[in-house]
Amino acid sequence: MATTPRLSPGDAAPDFTLPDADGKPVTLSDHRGQKVIVYVYPAAMTPGCTKQACDFRDSLQSLAAAGYVVLGLSPDKPAKLAKFREKEGLTFPLLSDEDKQTLTAWGAFGEKQSYGRTITGVIRSTFVVDEDGKIEVAQYAVKATGHVARLRRELGV
Repeated sequence: MATTPRLSPGDAAPDFTLPDADGKPVTLSDHRGQKVIVYVYPAAMTPGCTKQACDFRDSLQSLAAAGYVVLGLSPDKPAKLAKFREKEGLTFPLLSDEDKQTLTAWGAFGEKQSYGRTITGVIRSTFVVDEDGKIEVAQYAVKATGHVARLRRELGV
């Protein structure tokens, strides 16, 4: 299996400008001076991705109080992200990377194992970017359920 290049703590977070659910551009480097959690999920409105998004939604107040901004990232079109946001009451930006260039740059798109087969797709991942734009945490192939609680424990939030 060919490995997708992965980010590690200390690496510069690849900058991006991507449309949110309303089509407005969001640029990572605009958040310099803040800690940013970028979480990558395969598809809006699927059971696992909904559980993960709702876990971030339900943890948003404590994450924000600890100084974290949350950005969700998937290859979904903005219109689908808007429906997902409305349906689940999500209050953080959902970003669209339809051409998967950002996902690839972050090591979150490539070959992965799914039910014993090797496929190409989105690798569910979570990153914490520090105030200087460096990767503080890079977690790949995370589970949708229980991941946010584990991340909060690791961050002391």
